[in-house]
Amino acid sequence: MDRLTIAGREFSSRLMVGTGKFSSNAAMQAAIEASGSEIVTVALRRVDIENLQDDMLAHIDREKYLLLPNTSGARDADEAVRLARLARAAGCEPWVKLEVTPDPYYLLPDPIETLKAAEILVKDGFTVLPYINADPVLAKHLQEAGTATVMPLGAPIGTNKGVRTRDQIGIIIEQALVPVVVDAGLGAPSHAAEAMEMGADAVLVNTALAVARDPAAMSIAFRKGVEAGREAFLAGLGSEKIKAEASSPLTGFLRDE
Repeated sequence: MDRLTIAGREFSSRLMVGTGKFSSNAAMQAAIEASGSEIVTVALRRVDIENLQDDMLAHIDREKYLLLPNTSGARDADEAVRLARLARAAGCEPWVKLEVTPDPYYLLPDPIETLKAAEILVKDGFTVLPYINADPVLAKHLQEAGTATVMPLGAPIGTNKGVRTRDQIGIIIEQALVPVVVDAGLGAPSHAAEAMEMGADAVLVNTALAVARDPAAMSIAFRKGVEAGREAFLAGLGSEKIKAEASSPLTGFLRDE
């Protein structure tokens, strides 16, 4: 069975989901269940870190899903490290989706502070999944620092624009020593399929599910898109060509001599 492995831990699903923007906890719970995901990320700023059994988290079965705290809202490395350590002290597993986004308008990750925080957290025993711009050089530095994945954005968070950074993500995938998770900007199942067809190991989706008219149905569609994209990648996609090439031979047509 084709399984995703991160830091020695295996997962059958290659779709990760977020928990923000849902209209209700019930809608969030239904979407998570329908997605088939086994990794669910939660913004630490949205929960009471002293009470991990609060209303929202009560709807996430921590026996069934890996709860992946994220440091969304952190403006620098120090804030991100502090949030990760608070989550671990409160009983979360030492896994963290590292986000450092000082710009409140575009929410683009700070490469310098992200690398700095990753180096600290890895040394502190965390399994670090860093959210980054689609920067192949930064991805290599993070892998060298010991991160468990790299998570380049397809487009800015919440824009639903798709894989706008395709060329850079392609380089990251080519050079990767750890799983590559395309994170942010995926707005349609076809976007997820595209990322997987390129060779990404997984995708993370939140906004596209949460704002859909039927979040659970959209989760099913994304699940199928991820599965189809992965299967296409493993099957081996044909290469693009400039000139047309007939799928049937033009010689010997109807035994023409």
